[in-house]
Amino acid sequence: MSSLHPFDPITPGEIQLAVRVLESAFPGVKLRYKRIDLQEPTKHETIPYLEAERLGKPRPRKPARLLMALFHRLDNGSFYKALLNADTKSIVSAKELPKDVQGPLDVDEMLEIEELCLNHPAVQAEIEKLMLPAGMTVCLDPWIYGTEDAQETRRLFQCYMYIVATDHPQNNQYSLPCKFSPVFDGITRQLVRMDYLPGGADTQTTETQPWKPVAAVQYAHDLLDEPLRTDLKPYIVQQPEGASFNVVGNAVSWQKWRFRVGFNNREGLVLHNITYDGRNTFYRLSFSEMTVPYGDPRAPYHRKQAFDVGDVGFGITANQLSLGCDCLGHIKYFDGFRTDAKGEPIQLKNVICMHEQDNGLQHKHTNYRSGAATVVRNRQLVVQMICTVANYEYIFAFILDQAANIELEVRATGILSTVPFDNTNGQTVPWGTNVGPGVMAPCHQHLFSLRIDPALDGFKNTIYYEDSVPMPEDDSNPWLVGYTTEKNVIKNSGSASTSVEKHRVFKIRNDHIINPITHHPIAYKLQTNPSQMLLAHPKSFGLKRAQFATRPIWVTKYQDDELFAAGEFTNQSKKSEGVEVWAARNDGVEDEDVVLWHTFGLTHNPRIEDFPVMPMERVSVMLKPDGFFTKNPALDVPQSSQSFNQSTQHPEPSCCSGPQDRNQVKL
Repeated sequence: MSSLHPFDPITPGEIQLAVRVLESAFPGVKLRYKRIDLQEPTKHETIPYLEAERLGKPRPRKPARLLMALFHRLDNGSFYKALLNADTKSIVSAKELPKDVQGPLDVDEMLEIEELCLNHPAVQAEIEKLMLPAGMTVCLDPWIYGTEDAQETRRLFQCYMYIVATDHPQNNQYSLPCKFSPVFDGITRQLVRMDYLPGGADTQTTETQPWKPVAAVQYAHDLLDEPLRTDLKPYIVQQPEGASFNVVGNAVSWQKWRFRVGFNNREGLVLHNITYDGRNTFYRLSFSEMTVPYGDPRAPYHRKQAFDVGDVGFGITANQLSLGCDCLGHIKYFDGFRTDAKGEPIQLKNVICMHEQDNGLQHKHTNYRSGAATVVRNRQLVVQMICTVANYEYIFAFILDQAANIELEVRATGILSTVPFDNTNGQTVPWGTNVGPGVMAPCHQHLFSLRIDPALDGFKNTIYYEDSVPMPEDDSNPWLVGYTTEKNVIKNSGSASTSVEKHRVFKIRNDHIINPITHHPIAYKLQTNPSQMLLAHPKSFGLKRAQFATRPIWVTKYQDDELFAAGEFTNQSKKSEGVEVWAARNDGVEDEDVVLWHTFGLTHNPRIEDFPVMPMERVSVMLKPDGFFTKNPALDVPQSSQSFNQSTQHPEPSCCSGPQDRNQVKL
């Protein structure tokens, strides 16, 4: 452990150490583990180490290596959070959590609930009523239960059932949803009740009826009715001299960037200690939370709201990535680790991929008098993770370029979460779209929280927003064309709105360092993605649980452990205890250690073209230097040339063949 960097992800040895320490502290008690992960070191202890590392000076003593564990006692069902010191092999604290706090879902639990559900006599009786033909069976997605009752303390799962053919591993279950949905207690393993799902625009339900066979709408290539395209030729990304980046452990250097790739069970991919040309830019970047509330008002769908970070975890659901599919070119992979329910370390192989890509022109200018041109292409470094959360896939990428920009990109794909719906008679609803025979996809939102912990040439920064506004009609604006900018410093923790009408830009600046050319403080700007905020009513549990999604911008004063926008525990939460609570402290945040949070995302009103598998939907934000440099920082990128890029020209057809034959051309 002495060789580990403070930001290195947890190791299998540390997981095993945590289990040994906890089981010694609870002798004779069986423990079921939810999470064992790194507890990031306190910032005030870490900064001196990072600064010595950046400046090439002797490094001080590393901060203590702390581990965090969430677990249940199986003798009484109580839920605990413990902190452990890996250096001293001791428990720092072990706290029993309140009865209404539900921990996140784990992989073993999900599989156990599936098995429990399918083998339960009441569920088997419902399946029997379907009278399925040979080759058809029933499967399920165990959904986080959501919230409708402030007094509910049971750990509940809503199981959504689907009919699926057994002759192919990629048959589309979401095309054939069932109308019964069991609810189970995750602790007692008892069936709580059997919900029957509405099949029309009202809330009326019926008992399970024999299934009327209908063909599933398929997405797997060898199940499609139409032939595949044959006119697509290979696109091969080659780097004969290898990549331009260098990796030592989790430390990455590429062009003038230096940073560390982090990974944890909850957020998955995290970037730490990001510098450009030896200058501090950001201490930490992560996707801290997301919520997916559904707009179907009928029970039980009114509870359908996922917090994919807090309820399950992007790290837990991260894909094992494959060469030639998820990333193209010369690829570096990073692994991670999680624990199973017994405390055994599980390797998560190739969960992060890193590669370079060409993204068009970086800059170009042609001198029209001489015809001479300067052309520089935009080489980028992409650090990417893909998460599968039951039906949906989310692709998260941090994209760094040579002009000191960082794009934070999200792509959504996968399969719509569907419900049964009797649409054979032309029936529709305003809160969803019919996407196949007997199946409807409800409207929903995907709202992400990007957490930005800045460190622009130091760890005390200021957040402000800048509006572009017309100048008044006065002597200084006689032709009425002038406009200027207005700056508004956020002096106290709180929230703010985006504004397309005012071209509002949020900026992070260091008031202690003045650009010698602009005479303004050095800064980075956040190029926001103005998005529709949460549509649920303020009185609804859906909104109370996701206050972060009611405002696009939050600014808080840094405190250790304030990492997750909706709070630490989101599963069946009654209200959020996250960024809105921290912002309400009214802390002074001018020239302080601040955190900037940006809520953005998609309001997804499904198209039939989104089914049976959804074409990628992309949203992104960007961090761009604004007065951080004295000129374009990419001026030193070499000129693009054919000798370097080795492009090929598409051949011209011969004069006597193909449709270009003049005798075949129709004028």
